[in-house]
Amino acid sequence: MHLLLTDRLTCPRCGPAFGLILRADRMDGRQVLEGELGCPNCRAQLPVRGAFGDLRAPPRRDPGPGLAGLPDLRPEDAEEADRLHALLGVAQGPGTLGLVGSPARHAEALAGRIEGIHVMAVDADLGDRPESPGVSRLLAGPGLPVYDRTLRGVAVDARLGAGWIGEAARAVARLGRVVVVRAGPDARGLLEAAGLEVLAAAEDIVVAARR
Repeated sequence: MHLLLTDRLTCPRCGPAFGLILRADRMDGRQVLEGELGCPNCRAQLPVRGAFGDLRAPPRRDPGPGLAGLPDLRPEDAEEADRLHALLGVAQGPGTLGLVGSPARHAEALAGRIEGIHVMAVDADLGDRPESPGVSRLLAGPGLPVYDRTLRGVAVDARLGAGWIGEAARAVARLGRVVVVRAGPDARGLLEAAGLEVLAAAEDIVVAARR
């Protein structure tokens, strides 16, 4: 987990108005390898182990399998990463992208394609992945642990539920885009209700922007 990302993280229990304080026990450059993130409001302690942060509200249980499906990466995933890059519409940094669920499989690819961008990848499948430049890996719940309107773009898997689509809309900054993959018929309405403008809706993908 990158040190700069910790300044944008908020308490999953108290909500996005409450920032976290980092205690770094072991670092490699600007990467936090071991430590704790603490909430000064509710005193929750959120562990960082092997550079993987568990930012779920206590009590935390075994998360089970994620959606990223990293062991099943295929050669054509490079084309999927290019498509996701185009849909997010971010040409260069600075800033942070959020990839939640299956889009998190493309975190390393997007970090390598977009100069100056940092990728916050959220999925249980990332726990055993090695640290990669430009990528912070974590678990989160019940929502995205970031301040309102702080992410340059967010891609989220609709199979996680309507609440996560709403969280993506809350976290995306002005002029940023939300890309919903495996979108159901309600995805468009959820994004519009959150104040975003739908730019495209085709097959199972919906793209919306905050104006």
